[in-house]
Amino acid sequence: MYKNDPLKLVRLWAHECHRVWRDRLITDADVELYMTFMNNGCKEFPDMKPEEIFAEPLLYTSYVMACEGHEALNVPIKSMEALKEILEAKLEEYNENVGSMNLVLFDQAMEHISRIARIIHLPVGSALCVGVGGSGKQSLSKLTAFIMGYDVIRIVVTSSYKVVDLKTDIQTMFTKAGVAGAQLLFILTDSQIADEKFLVYINDLLSSGWIPELFPKDELDGLIGKIRSEAKQAGCNDVPDELFDFFLDKVRKNLHLCLCFSPVGDQFRIRARMFPGVINCTSIDWFFEWPRNALVDVATRKLIDVEFPTDTIREGIAANMAETHIAIGEANKEFLAVERRYNYTTPTSFLELIKFYEMLLGQKQGKITD
Repeated sequence: MYKNDPLKLVRLWAHECHRVWRDRLITDADVELYMTFMNNGCKEFPDMKPEEIFAEPLLYTSYVMACEGHEALNVPIKSMEALKEILEAKLEEYNENVGSMNLVLFDQAMEHISRIARIIHLPVGSALCVGVGGSGKQSLSKLTAFIMGYDVIRIVVTSSYKVVDLKTDIQTMFTKAGVAGAQLLFILTDSQIADEKFLVYINDLLSSGWIPELFPKDELDGLIGKIRSEAKQAGCNDVPDELFDFFLDKVRKNLHLCLCFSPVGDQFRIRARMFPGVINCTSIDWFFEWPRNALVDVATRKLIDVEFPTDTIREGIAANMAETHIAIGEANKEFLAVERRYNYTTPTSFLELIKFYEMLLGQKQGKITD
């Protein structure tokens, strides 16, 4: 695929650099400095211009080939429009077979899907999705798992859900991943961490893949007995240590974690310091503020069922909502500079604005009709 085409290979190198380094950066200044280093590195390829190397879309995926019925090869996407067609078809399939999920697949959302898919496709890959509430971390993770053919595992946290219940759920995951060989994606949000002790188990899962005293000895022996023949076929000796290592390796390859955390407040920083595996053993995907075009797309989609005299009015209202949301974000920055206090506007705030507009418009129209 890359033979006799140096530009394709260099673009692949640029894409890998973006995924390893740029995805971890959170400020524009850091991104600009990173691109300076990348442009300097491109001087090693005098026959190619930086505009050619970094031409958008610079996105490589493996699930596109799989969705088209081919072998899952890591290839560049043809265009964002082509990628959108594939993802919208998978979203429609998800809504038919799993549950209703009303997503607007703008460019940034599709990039997040591609990042998460890339992370959990790796044998021991786990993702840390960081963003404010309503930015789409959980929804995009569930859609990605569906596209990849993974089973999604969620825990239902109630007032009576304790550490022992989490331990039981993890035992079930180990049985599915280590014995049945099922590909699993365990999605955990910061609001589900009812007890900080939960993170002790999560930290062990991420760092070593094993939780001490997770299974009683007789249960563990039973699980290892079920994979004994498979381990022998893989070349393992019939000794307890090698059989256990085979079982644990299988679990780590099949069980992936997706931690959906919010950066607001001190909790994220404290947890990252107390449980280093959360940061060191995951690949971070930052969910930033939705750009203007994404806000307009979302507002237009949400207003599609509202009757307007013309589509031009609908488009104008959607654009006005986007500008209002962006203006509040700018005011938040001024408020922080003057008052030294944070005020957050999240995608959830934007969706609430649209709902409020629909409700108010319906009330006014109803009143006029009466």
